[in-house]
Amino acid sequence: MPQHVDVLIVGAGISGIGTAWHLQKFCPDRSFTILEGRHAIGGTWDLFRYPGIRSDSDMYTLGYSFEPWTDAKAIADGPSILDYVNRVADKYDIRRHIRFNHHVKSASFDSERGLWTVEVQRTDSGEATRFTCDWLHMCSGYYDYREAYLPDFPGKEQFKGTFFHAQFWPEKLDFAGKRAVVIGSGATAVTIVPEMAK
Repeated sequence: MPQHVDVLIVGAGISGIGTAWHLQKFCPDRSFTILEGRHAIGGTWDLFRYPGIRSDSDMYTLGYSFEPWTDAKAIADGPSILDYVNRVADKYDIRRHIRFNHHVKSASFDSERGLWTVEVQRTDSGEATRFTCDWLHMCSGYYDYREAYLPDFPGKEQFKGTFFHAQFWPEKLDFAGKRAVVIGSGATAVTIVPEMAK
């Protein structure tokens, strides 16, 4: 038997936590659950661990209107943003609505019943489960947390050095005194290179 809620939120990052607050405040008669595929709150800000990770939007704008960003740095680092999202979730008792390790596999809408059916797999046990809801709110972002986009580099298997995507930055990577190549020139590269140079 599927578990039913009025609103099902997918993702416990900055958007999912904000959506939950608005539901509690403005729709207190509606039930809701947040499905989070990972084991922690924060989405991008918990997943990415590369040196210098920060927002490329100012936090006075990106932050919550109901809990304004008060830190001195408007362009904040990832750990500060993660702390902010966790503080908000705890302050407004949102964490109790989160089902961690619940990865959404598919969603289908039944027009006649006006009902979403969401198929979920537990990432910790492999167990399959199902939810139904009247409203499905996607707050999962645009990253593929399991497999980042990586172009095909012919001959990559012959490279003898360390090769990885910034999304999966090795926890104990020591690049001191080594030659490094950063491929790309977007926000991530612009953040990583100065930190590596230090």
